[in-house]
Amino acid sequence: MRSLRILIIALVLVAIGAPVRAESVWETLQDEDGIAVLYRHALAPGGGDPANFDVDDCATQRNLSADGRRQAIRMGRQLRERDVPVARVVSSPWCRARETAELMRVGDVDELKRLGSVFQASSATAAKRQKATERLLRMHAGRDGVLVVSFHQANIIDLTGIAPTSGEGIVVRYNRQSNDLEVLGRLPAPSTNS
Repeated sequence: MRSLRILIIALVLVAIGAPVRAESVWETLQDEDGIAVLYRHALAPGGGDPANFDVDDCATQRNLSADGRRQAIRMGRQLRERDVPVARVVSSPWCRARETAELMRVGDVDELKRLGSVFQASSATAAKRQKATERLLRMHAGRDGVLVVSFHQANIIDLTGIAPTSGEGIVVRYNRQSNDLEVLGRLPAPSTNS
């Protein structure tokens, strides 16, 4: 009976502590350097890309919906309202990821081919892109401010094991001592409602 009481108390403390932990993620973004937010691009209905996909032609891709564009604007607003010191913004060359980063309006957007989607990529290409992304995060580890990355769910899953919803951010830091990526928390996706 005593162990049941301890379990219940522990569960209540976890439930009470959940909002505090969410708030502390925002505080971490405001106060610590070397942090990155791995954002899944905003809402782009469907899955994968059409057979005629061309990375240089947005008309051949799955793109942001009107709700997705509103969501991307709100993603940026979350960062600005919380005074998150964004140092750099990078994006996949896929139009939905690049448009998300641009609509966030938190800095000039650098498009990086190595952040391209791994969803339909060969295993060799996926491995190369993952290593390149890990290198990007490792390079940012000792730098000032927050690195904002706008890319794809499959890439984030490969890096963190977490499947974010559209517009959700996974907050990470590369730990040079353990030579590993640490997940610090999640930033909820803003609403897509008008």
